[in-house]
Amino acid sequence: MKKASAIVYHEYGNPVETVRVEELELPAPGSGEVLVEIKAAPINPADLNTIEGKYPVKPALPAVPGIEGVGIVSETGTEVALLKKGSLVLLPHGIGTWREAAVVPEKDLITIPDDAPLEQAAMLKINPPTAWRILHDFVTLKPGDWMIQNAANSGVGRAAIQIAQSLGIKTVNIVRRQELVDELKAEGGDVVLVEGDELKERVREATGGAKIRLAFNSVGGESALNIANTLANGGVVVTFGAMSKQPLRIPNGLLIFKDLSWRGFWLTRWYQNAGREERDTMFASLVPLLRNGKLKSKIEKSYPLSEAREAITRALEGKRDGKILFRME
Repeated sequence: MKKASAIVYHEYGNPVETVRVEELELPAPGSGEVLVEIKAAPINPADLNTIEGKYPVKPALPAVPGIEGVGIVSETGTEVALLKKGSLVLLPHGIGTWREAAVVPEKDLITIPDDAPLEQAAMLKINPPTAWRILHDFVTLKPGDWMIQNAANSGVGRAAIQIAQSLGIKTVNIVRRQELVDELKAEGGDVVLVEGDELKERVREATGGAKIRLAFNSVGGESALNIANTLANGGVVVTFGAMSKQPLRIPNGLLIFKDLSWRGFWLTRWYQNAGREERDTMFASLVPLLRNGKLKSKIEKSYPLSEAREAITRALEGKRDGKILFRME
């Protein structure tokens, strides 16, 4: 039986204090299974929340963190129909990707082209699909239409800018720091504004009074209300995060007189409910954007598994210049 290094936690708590690197035994792949050598996996906020015990999904302990990553098939079991040794694949939810290798059912893996950049591919399964689904599932947008989002410099925010640009959809992007304005404009943001007073008026002026019908909200509190106020009648606010840890405040007037809808989105549930065809159709659109460089996430640094605590410490800090990843050699 083979062994592989993995980051493991045996109790919920402070991620820096609870994780440690251990050797795990790997069974041989069985019927319909493959052995995947994991090459890269990012640290997402949901990963840290899971270790803390604050995420809605709580795995049985001990557990390996990590909800996304990319790897290469190194062995195949019997009754494996499509994958072969050397296939590049995206890992499924639930296996824990902060490890060197894992045995995974073939049906749960997503195959991507062998020439996809590894570290970028490792971040393809959470933020870009979240942006893609919100752009497609709540409001029918056509080229030239507008959407607005807060926390536009986040992983989902940057993915939304890039995907919207590929679809011809224009974006209003709200940030908290002035130094992000030029950066997001360079990445394709049509309008980038700093959160603050008179946002509705500033958005109207910057867009020429465009009717905005879709808002991405990952902050909550006052920020959510500010972007909701910019929407046209019948617009939709989609909440998928709560960075401010403040509840939504929905004035009666926005419901009565503007008929706004307030919806929620959780990608984990979407994956649970989506069929393979629907999932593959989405990635058939996202992968070409990744390969031609039109969909790209900023990376600050990649760490080996042996430096787990250093990597997590940095991931927990603010004002990073991109994602923190684990890179397995």
